[in-house]
Amino acid sequence: MYHFTVEKTGRRVHTDHILVASIFLLTGLGMVTLYSSSYVYAERFFENGLYLLSRQLFFLGAGMVLFLVTSRINLDAVRDYGLPVVAILGTIILCILPLLPVVGVTKNGASRWFRIGSETFQPSELVKLALPLYLAHIFDKKQEQIHSLAKGILPPFCITALFIILISLQNNFSTAAFIALNAVLIFYLAGVKYRYFLSGLFMFLPFALLLILTKEHRFRRIISYLNPTWEPHGAGYQVRASISTIASGGFWGKGIGHGIRKFAGVPEVQSDFIFSSFAEEMGFLGILFFVLLFGVFAARGYRAAMRAEGTYRRLLAFGLVTMIVFQALLNIAVVSGSIPATGVPLPFFSAGGSSLVTTLIGAGIIVNISRSREVSGSFGPSSMKYTARPEGWYSADPEVFHVR
Repeated sequence: MYHFTVEKTGRRVHTDHILVASIFLLTGLGMVTLYSSSYVYAERFFENGLYLLSRQLFFLGAGMVLFLVTSRINLDAVRDYGLPVVAILGTIILCILPLLPVVGVTKNGASRWFRIGSETFQPSELVKLALPLYLAHIFDKKQEQIHSLAKGILPPFCITALFIILISLQNNFSTAAFIALNAVLIFYLAGVKYRYFLSGLFMFLPFALLLILTKEHRFRRIISYLNPTWEPHGAGYQVRASISTIASGGFWGKGIGHGIRKFAGVPEVQSDFIFSSFAEEMGFLGILFFVLLFGVFAARGYRAAMRAEGTYRRLLAFGLVTMIVFQALLNIAVVSGSIPATGVPLPFFSAGGSSLVTTLIGAGIIVNISRSREVSGSFGPSSMKYTARPEGWYSADPEVFHVR
């Protein structure tokens, strides 16, 4: 008995140009929106209307370089060198730094940043990238032990729980909850049994309620959401102002740069509430275009995930696409008053270098996974090379198929 090896020839790589175009359009639209929404704020607080835009452009340059690198890097080599584990350990260390009194930076009662020279970095944004990378790696590695609590589920669960605790200690409950939801999706897609989800839910709910009830501003946001007329100039002011700003855009919008609510109407209009400024200036048609761009990005991203080779790539693509798309949905839900107010930036749009760079790295990896390898020509005898080998022969070359 012999096995025959079939070597594929004429390989070429294809890039999903529609996916790449949606990423570039979202990034460009985000820069234009940030310029329009932040000019007045930057002029008032930094005496330079272009301060936030120029800062964002700097991070855009760094992010685009990393986007190109991650869209071309060999993901198998990343795993072979143990980078998912290194990334998760490094991210844990970085998440501890904001809690240290010397290097940590506190703003508005939240210790979410640490200083690097003249800039600050928010490590919780890096978790959105590092955790899916690690979970995809570990679940692919432990596929045969996926139903074992001790060997297959507890290690990734403990890592996820550690990040949730560290980010919660930074007074960043919204990001902690978002990371938990994204991790739940990856656990589900990996094949974890339902009973473990119920156990995790019973553990997480008391923890979440404790975090909400022990912080006055979180509790007031919940009450303001349930009763919008309560404290209209207090906890509910920002969301009410945002809804009014979105409605003022009408069908056509007021035009880029012609919005007036950004002058003093909506707090943090350059950051978490930037979508309201976009809606005011671009109107209903602009919102449709925004939804269309994110819809194309989501469709092509999930298409790449479903067509990806191997559990590792599939889980990683699903996790990263969901990270970006679900974050956008949460942000829009907040600024439109559909859910209680929380601090979730709008990907590609909100001011903040940490968020932009992380988003572009994640988008680069998604593009990497979307790149399909196909064989030129037909699969007939002319395109294959046969070599007889004794039974039991094995080749580590992934391009060689064993045919009995």
